[in-house]
Amino acid sequence: MRTTLELPDPLFARLKARAANEGVTLKQLLCSYVEQGLGAAATRAELKRSAATLPRLDGSLAIKGQQLSNAGLFDLLDP
Repeated sequence: MRTTLELPDPLFARLKARAANEGVTLKQLLCSYVEQGLGAAATRAELKRSAATLPRLDGSLAIKGQQLSNAGLFDLLDP
């Protein structure tokens, strides 16, 4: 698929020089960078944590799920 990118001249010069240094075409280098960027975004999404994945205590010290909200935590801190 064809697309058009508008890049600042200094950035384009750096990309072109990097491609030449690595012995690949500009197209190959850009495809590689886009794939890496998409992979990194997926990894970040997988690392997101929620209250459901936090460690939980059982027993008298247990914190209920509704207390894990910001408001619930502030209520726990108020004497």
